[in-house]
Amino acid sequence: MRRRQSHDGRGDEGGSAVAGEQSVAVGGVPRLAVFLFPSEMVFYAEQRSSHRRVLTLYNPYSFSLSFKMWCTAPSFYRVVEAEGNIRAKSCVDLVVRHLDVSPRNWGRRDRFRMEVRGGGQVGRREIWAELRGGQEEEEQRGGQQRAPPRPTSQLLPTQAHLPACTAVRSASQWAVCVAVAVLCVTVLMLPLHTDSNSLVPRWLHVSTNQKLVCAYTLGNTT
Repeated sequence: MRRRQSHDGRGDEGGSAVAGEQSVAVGGVPRLAVFLFPSEMVFYAEQRSSHRRVLTLYNPYSFSLSFKMWCTAPSFYRVVEAEGNIRAKSCVDLVVRHLDVSPRNWGRRDRFRMEVRGGGQVGRREIWAELRGGQEEEEQRGGQQRAPPRPTSQLLPTQAHLPACTAVRSASQWAVCVAVAVLCVTVLMLPLHTDSNSLVPRWLHVSTNQKLVCAYTLGNTT
């Protein structure tokens, strides 16, 4: 059973923001790819459910990893299990709570850095957190309202069938997203082609680039 403990993120002003996957060699130590999703956190001031976001850190390697989360504004956030260890081929969820959603902080962007160590290697990845006013549903509706309307001549013939078509399309898109997410997680859990001690058949071994592609796809899907 994994023990969970609450920590405040610690400030780390050094370094620059990096989008997407980042692996940094430190002091000549080989770099390690970090699989952390999603790639960005957005909090909405008027939606309490969004004040809590979950980051998932995957360990697709054949060795255990130690990790630690840093933040440029530790007084604004609380991270559950900000540091710990992950067993080989498993994952851990990190709960991030925003502590101050007052209007003076709307539009504020802060940076988080995840640092992992294992197998004699070190890896880092940085993600952004942003606080926005309003609610997530209002923002989505606003985007839909700004979309250009379809010509009336196209709407009239299919108006009676529009609700049914929309429901079928939404269900099919949801099924595709779930299937893609399951496939990506499965690939992330497979051993690397350099791992010769795995019990998994050799033809199921994947490369680091393949894992990075699946990691990127999984982040976009979620």
